[in-house]
Amino acid sequence: MKKLLLITLAMVSVLVFSTDSLAAKVEVKWTNPDKYRDIYAGDENRKAFRERLFKIFEKHFAKLASKLPENQTLKVEVLDVDLAGDVNYGSINRIRILKDLYFPRFKFTYQLVDAKGKVLVSGEENLKDMNYLYTNNLRYNNESFGYDKRMIEGWFNKTFKTRFVK
Repeated sequence: MKKLLLITLAMVSVLVFSTDSLAAKVEVKWTNPDKYRDIYAGDENRKAFRERLFKIFEKHFAKLASKLPENQTLKVEVLDVDLAGDVNYGSINRIRILKDLYFPRFKFTYQLVDAKGKVLVSGEENLKDMNYLYTNNLRYNNESFGYDKRMIEGWFNKTFKTRFVK
C-alpha cells in the first residue's frame, strides 16, 4: 500500500513539475512606470497597487508564454499602460469607472528568442481596444484587469499562434 502511494505521488509530481519545465521563459521589464498614462489605484495604496498590477501582468505574460516551446524566451519591455476605465476623483470613494471613452492601451516592445539567443521575432506594439465593452468574450470577466488581459491575449494569439505555439 505504501509503495503504491509512493509511486502515485511520484507520478503526480512528475506531471505537475514537467509541464512548467516545458514552457518558455518570460522576462518582463517595466520602463519608467512613473510616466505611464494610467495606473492609478483609486482608494488602494499606490505602491501596493503598482506591485499587484505588475505581478498580475507578469503572470499573464508567463501564462501566455507557457504555450511557446521550452527553449524560447519571450522578452517584453512595457513602455506605457493605460488601464481600461478611469479613476473617478469626484467622490469620496475613488473607483475605476468603465466607459467607452476610457479604453485600455498597452505599449511595449517584445522579442522571442531561442536558446542560442537568436531573435525569432520582435516588434513594438501599441495595443488599444476601443470596443472593449462590446465584446462577447467573457474569458476574463471575473478577473482583475480582465479587459486589458484579453487585449494582450489577442495580440499574443495573432503574433505567435500560427508560427510558434506548440
